[in-house]
Amino acid sequence: MKIAVIGSGYVGLVAGACLAENGNEVSCVDKDAAKVRMLQRGRIPIYEPGLEELVKRNRAEKRLTFTTNLPQGVRNAQIVFIAVGTPTGEDGSADLRHVMDVAEQIGKAMNGYKVIVDKSTVPVGTAEKVRQVVRKHTNHPFSVVSNSEFHKQGAAIEDFMKPDRVVIGVEDQRAGEIMKELYAPFTRTGAPIMMMDCASAELCKYAANAMLATRISFMNEISNVCEAFGANVDQVRRAVASDRRIGPAFLFPGVGYGGSCFPKDVKAIVRFSGEKKYDFQILKAVEVVNERQKLRLLVKMKQHFGSLEGKKIAVWGLSFKPRTDDMREAPAVPLINGILDEGATVVAYDPEAMKVAKGIFGTRIQLAEKSYAALNGADALAIVTEWNEFREPDFTRIRKQMRTPVIFDGRNLYNPDHIRGLGFTYYSMGRP
Repeated sequence: MKIAVIGSGYVGLVAGACLAENGNEVSCVDKDAAKVRMLQRGRIPIYEPGLEELVKRNRAEKRLTFTTNLPQGVRNAQIVFIAVGTPTGEDGSADLRHVMDVAEQIGKAMNGYKVIVDKSTVPVGTAEKVRQVVRKHTNHPFSVVSNSEFHKQGAAIEDFMKPDRVVIGVEDQRAGEIMKELYAPFTRTGAPIMMMDCASAELCKYAANAMLATRISFMNEISNVCEAFGANVDQVRRAVASDRRIGPAFLFPGVGYGGSCFPKDVKAIVRFSGEKKYDFQILKAVEVVNERQKLRLLVKMKQHFGSLEGKKIAVWGLSFKPRTDDMREAPAVPLINGILDEGATVVAYDPEAMKVAKGIFGTRIQLAEKSYAALNGADALAIVTEWNEFREPDFTRIRKQMRTPVIFDGRNLYNPDHIRGLGFTYYSMGRP
């Protein structure tokens, strides 16, 4: 099939590369000329494992191209994906200006029947709004489909190529058959293609992310209760996870969720539910708990030291999760800002997010070239992101380099008894 993907950000670039990998001819369109030139040279602007290789291979096979020419991309395509950003507005709502602007441009460029697919995560009712905008600018027939992505950063290629399910919101049979054909190669192992109305499809992504965010905040609350009573959250978690009605996923306590999806989608569902006079109280609480949890390590530091004035804190992990350089809503940001506000200095390291961190913090913190380099003369080490390379470090080397051997582990990477046996003062989440 011939496909145009409008928007070459995280969602659009992953979708374009994966669709091309299955033999489709894909044109990725972006208005950022510098980004397009970079992609045409085989360089990608984001870090996602496996994506660069996928882009290079499909460019070489001429199945994947990049352009700033939206009208040409639309005219040459049978299916047009809208994958532009939907940032959170000041009131928590999803900003649809970019989506509607693209819809207008698609309408003006139409030269025949097109399937127009909302790939961006958009509020309920957006498909109808896109349909109205396109209809104002064309007499050609078209269908509007809702098809939000469900992939995880750090595992996006695997999630797209081998999905748990494909959700397609569609209002007519013609578009439904085209979308089934498009996704058939990705569902050969039996993953369902779920056809439904557009409103239901639009709500699916929000419901899934809101559920996961709720599990995270709930388990963080349980972790804090464990600390209050001297209980062990690891033992509680295992018992809860063994219940078949609950299961083990997203039950690990930590320093809160971040990224481009959970915070934005929780805010959005609260907002558009409110527009229908529904007060989504659970998700409001999820947000409050999450923001408080991001500063949990700072509370522990102040309790330990009394004052952080003049202290040097090493931070391992800056991205909101491993296997990405994304620091949007990352717990490391408010934590570091809080440490700086208390009069301490910060030396930080992350395997992939150093360039992003420099853009956020500038010269207010030091960025170490290697993980151990951040520890020289440090009064404490805070672990914020659970990168694999942090799981089994050389503790003897760590203790020698630090001024005082204190670890604040926001991801429960280590066995408390073992670490204390090595001479460290060790604080973790929800464990005595």
